[in-house]
Amino acid sequence: MPELSFLLAQVPQAVADGVLTGAIVALGAIGVSFGLQILRFANFAHSELLTWGAYLALVVVAFAGPGTPIGPLSFGWQLIAAMLLAALLTGGLAFAMDLVIFRRLRAKNANPLSMVFAGFGAALVMRNVVVLLWGPGTYFYTNELQIAVEVLPGVRMLPDQIFILGFTFAVVVLLHLYLRYSRTGMAMRAMAESPALALACGVKVENVVRWTWFLSGALAAMAGVFLGLSPQLHPEMGFNLLLSLFAAAILGGAGSLVGAVVGGLLVGLAENLPILVISPGYKAAMPFLLLMLVLFVRPQGLFGERS
Repeated sequence: MPELSFLLAQVPQAVADGVLTGAIVALGAIGVSFGLQILRFANFAHSELLTWGAYLALVVVAFAGPGTPIGPLSFGWQLIAAMLLAALLTGGLAFAMDLVIFRRLRAKNANPLSMVFAGFGAALVMRNVVVLLWGPGTYFYTNELQIAVEVLPGVRMLPDQIFILGFTFAVVVLLHLYLRYSRTGMAMRAMAESPALALACGVKVENVVRWTWFLSGALAAMAGVFLGLSPQLHPEMGFNLLLSLFAAAILGGAGSLVGAVVGGLLVGLAENLPILVISPGYKAAMPFLLLMLVLFVRPQGLFGERS
């Protein structure tokens, strides 16, 4: 029984690692979920917005300097400001991508498959531009060393990881309030329910589409910065997370903020818990096994509504 007791002792740490991974996935999956339900197509270029957000923040940090770390964190206020600026810039980049590519296709009544292939093409261009500008190597936001602290019995986390969890929770709460009480948020929810009915009620569809792209890009940038903070940036970072983003969005139910968050957490747990007993080489397959099991029972996802 020593092996079993050792395995059980590792479970709390694996759960904590899964929650951290899930928080980052959830931020990116919200944009994917909005795209599936409001824009009505699967945007495979969304993962590259994570990469661009991370690298744009890196540029700001490089110009502003590393700064003095905040308490036990490995970074200073410069990185937080850089992340917020990168969120704005990446939101603008997402809007520009829609303006140049997808709005033209919508004007020609392109079918969803054409939109998907256009997303693939945009993703390839964006990824290769990153390599062209910054090279294929890896970068770090900071070289500060950190010591993990015990947050619960058997659970140790770096201060940066605790910050990521807290900041993600705050962003999700603010986004929930925005979608629930603001006029634009209510219009976005109306579009997610029924575009035709929303249009009949006077909702400005193109305005909703613009805000959807901007918010998706901004959230993706934050997820990219957090992904780069733990532990590094590289041109494939967004692409490597692409399938997990879609698994989380579909698992939670397209168009549901709560669903995207819960789906992200479940994906994170599905990636981290099984490696206690199986080879880490199967880590990427675990979320999809979970997705298949859930969709067999509830095809619309955990929080999706039957059409």
